[in-house]
Amino acid sequence: MHIPDLGRRGEGWVVLQVVFIVLIALAGVPEPSWVGTVGAVTTGAGAALVVVGGLLAFLGSKALGPSFSPHPRPLDSARLVQMGIYTHVRHPIYGGIILGAFGWGLFVASPLSLLLSVGLVVVFTLKSLREEAWLAERYPAYEEYRRRTRRFLPRLI
Repeated sequence: MHIPDLGRRGEGWVVLQVVFIVLIALAGVPEPSWVGTVGAVTTGAGAALVVVGGLLAFLGSKALGPSFSPHPRPLDSARLVQMGIYTHVRHPIYGGIILGAFGWGLFVASPLSLLLSVGLVVVFTLKSLREEAWLAERYPAYEEYRRRTRRFLPRLI
């Protein structure tokens, strides 16, 4: 399956993810639709997902260091990072943002935010496939790395 570049460095993928993130945030602004016990549980679970997602994204960006870029095409100066959180997962920043998006939808009790979060998963899946094709072209070790790691979230057990 061919995934389009959407720009020389994949700028269109960044635009798509930003659009979804903004829509997810805005869809959570209306009054919460879940109240009582359900609302309390979803608020707590949502807050936890936002925190865990933020931590995952932070660990991913920290481990990348100067190789970090929002674009799917790696920087010319980038190196293949396989340490830290990247020992377990190939795209922890995307995974963290996905967790945070679902967490936000639960926290603010917005079915629309949750639905848009599913769309964000699709965008990040396609963006990661485009990115992985470029990484495999650049780094001979990438195929073996891809086989032994998960895409967005590390195994919990």
